[in-house]
Amino acid sequence: MSESKASSTRTGLRWMMLIILLSGGVSLWQFWPQLLEKLPFLSGGAQAPASSGAAPAAGPAGPGGPGGRPGGPGGPGAGLTPVRVSKIQQGRFDVYYKALGTVTPLNTVNVRSRVAGELVKIAFTEGQKVKAGDLLAVIDPRPYQIALSQAQGTLAQNRALSKNAQLNVVRYRKLHDEDSIAKQTLDTQQAEVDQYQGMLASNQAAVDEARLNLTYTEIRAPVEGRLGLKQLDVGNLLSANDATALVVITQTQPTNVVFTLPESDLMPVVTRFRKGEKLLVQAWDRGEKQQLALGELHSLDNQIDTTTGTLKLKARFNNEEELLLPNQFVNVRLRVETLPDAVLVPAAAVQYGSKGNFVYVVNDQSESSVRVLELGPSDGLMTVVKQGLQAGDRVVVEGTERLREGAKVEVLGDPALEGANRRGPRPEGGRPAGANGERPARTEGGERPATGPRAENAPRPAERPAQ
Repeated sequence: MSESKASSTRTGLRWMMLIILLSGGVSLWQFWPQLLEKLPFLSGGAQAPASSGAAPAAGPAGPGGPGGRPGGPGGPGAGLTPVRVSKIQQGRFDVYYKALGTVTPLNTVNVRSRVAGELVKIAFTEGQKVKAGDLLAVIDPRPYQIALSQAQGTLAQNRALSKNAQLNVVRYRKLHDEDSIAKQTLDTQQAEVDQYQGMLASNQAAVDEARLNLTYTEIRAPVEGRLGLKQLDVGNLLSANDATALVVITQTQPTNVVFTLPESDLMPVVTRFRKGEKLLVQAWDRGEKQQLALGELHSLDNQIDTTTGTLKLKARFNNEEELLLPNQFVNVRLRVETLPDAVLVPAAAVQYGSKGNFVYVVNDQSESSVRVLELGPSDGLMTVVKQGLQAGDRVVVEGTERLREGAKVEVLGDPALEGANRRGPRPEGGRPAGANGERPARTEGGERPATGPRAENAPRPAERPAQ
């Protein structure tokens, strides 16, 4: 019994060790690529790391190193930060308020028929510009000509009867004066005359109505403007005030643009408008790349919209080129005021920090300094400076992310400034000749050693043994 128990115990241990070895082999196989990357000497393709006392191998001279371009360690202009500057200017600046507007025609008319009938003629071309009173279409006039003739016949008949009644009144009055007839007979004849007078007035109105309906068979333009696309063709049977309009006329010269401004910007606008000043308004396309028209502020709404806190304004444009189309969305620029002698700084130079808006100013010694500003309105490109700068100051517009107070800078884009910032002459190719700006010494063969990027492939001179 004891031998069988010992044999089963040894068998279990062997299986356990085999499982452990298999697990370790699988793990080593999975992590072997990572071990080769961290310990390259295991693959035999690289040597073990050198001792800490070994000096690193010298690589090829590159930018910023010996023989490189200025600004690198040991090179001419070491420690200079390359920047681009712009001079502060002083001049006229127009203050604009920007808003989104919608082109609204001065008049929009849906031309419909006022009488029923068959459309027999269309006298316009789609997109045509028309004047008030121009003929647009014709409805079959024959039924209305007949109705007019009937009304005129009735009027003539009743007019004759009225004339006969008036003659009878004259006769009856003579007989009454002679006491030949009673007063009642005369009064009855006079009432008949008055009755015919009323009938004549009614008949005349019927004639006028028939004549008016006949004129309505010719559909004419009620206002001046440009026609749209026709909605009905010849042969259609129209009815009075039909739901479908024959054509739409929009008056686009002049035209209006409706836009809104927040109530916080209304004070200068309302003040100048109430004084009678003409406020210039520009209309630009959706991308603000092309100016479409130039006009002026025409009217203001009488109340502020409580849901948006804005006021509606309307500008009037002559629209000579008809670039403003009805219902078009445009970008509106309303000129509020003009500053004659404003100090202007490029918007790209303005930075924002804990102390507020500031710029980096470069002095004559090519040193940068921080200048805190008080800014005014801006148009996206230039910003008005109320306090902090004066005309002629140089501010940094590019390279501000590497600047600090008092840092030395190298002004790019200005040959005179670049020459002042460099020490020593510049050889061909625009790079300094030596490490410290001086010309390199000649070698024993009388040639100067190559420097800069070309020195990477040049043969190196043999090193002299240490004395």
